[in-house]
Amino acid sequence: MTIYEMVLSGKFDDKTILLIDSDSKKNNDRTWCFWDEENLFDEIVSKKWNSALFADSKFDRELNLEPYQYKMIKGLDFYKSVFDRISKQQNIHFANQKVLNFQELGNHCVVKTDVESYTCNKIFNSIFNPELVKNQNKYPFLHQHFIGWFIKSKEAVFNVGCATFMDFSVEQKGNTRFMYVLPTSQTEALIEYTLFSKDLLAKDEYETEIQNYINQLGITNYELREKEQGNIPMTSYKFWKNNTKNIINIGSAGGWTKASTGFTFKNTIKKSKALVRFLENGTSTSLSVTDFRKFYKQDKFWFYDLLFLDVLNRRNDKGSEVFSSLFKKGNPTLIFKFLDEETSFSEDLKVIWKCPKGLFIRALLQRFIGLR
Repeated sequence: MTIYEMVLSGKFDDKTILLIDSDSKKNNDRTWCFWDEENLFDEIVSKKWNSALFADSKFDRELNLEPYQYKMIKGLDFYKSVFDRISKQQNIHFANQKVLNFQELGNHCVVKTDVESYTCNKIFNSIFNPELVKNQNKYPFLHQHFIGWFIKSKEAVFNVGCATFMDFSVEQKGNTRFMYVLPTSQTEALIEYTLFSKDLLAKDEYETEIQNYINQLGITNYELREKEQGNIPMTSYKFWKNNTKNIINIGSAGGWTKASTGFTFKNTIKKSKALVRFLENGTSTSLSVTDFRKFYKQDKFWFYDLLFLDVLNRRNDKGSEVFSSLFKKGNPTLIFKFLDEETSFSEDLKVIWKCPKGLFIRALLQRFIGLR
């Protein structure tokens, strides 16, 4: 996506760019979803929903998302669209190789793959290194982990106009666990069992819960068409501290995943655009003098996410309560605007005030004065 934005800017045609990836991106390996009102990538959006369901064991609420829509993009459609565009650029090359290591050596950098080594001026690294976060205890590190089934059922049970954003009615078992359902017809949907927690599960536990949920929906006959699984890092760790003058960490490796929700697609669009604007300031002289250590932004939303993760890290069983307090009576448009980090401070307070105050006050005190 960063290279795509560089192509769109038209100001990097004189730079030789090498994209290295061990995966040739020929498979539909993931699904991206995001709320949007700007027609982002609309030409490859496979499904849109105007409303979303939130539920827990005590209530359910259908949320009117206007002016937003919840949108789905299939991974393969995204890869095709982006590669079709960047493959037309004579200055951009692709190496289907595995990166073994990379380093900055004075004014140049070296990347070693399983095939050969490359010398360059700048490195954009998107390979997430979990050890950076695990080997510290200042910032909590949770996982958003899930397995999803694409099914086609005999029974017409799905409301095709409404996505199930979070259904916490499933047994929590001391964690933050919910179902996520994206219907594409009355008989077809992606059903995902998702957790925000420290530890992963055995594969059969995810799939047992999906099967139980399918049964609860009243589906007795269905075809399993496809599976997906993922693990998204949730942390407010300051990834930008690991940037050097010539190496920048991007994507989840750069902290571009929204720490409190795990949403990455929309955040990556924003961060990629911001990074390209930052790079454009260096192209008027020489991109080689651009210092990547200057590209970072720590704002109020970083702190909000930090407190939220402090709460989930200490009381992972309270996730359902926190999200339910937001969505039971809160304005969904304002909540999504807040999660998109586009609210004013007065709007922030309207959202924050609905959260369980005791949990967050304790997290605040722990963060600042070490209260246990």
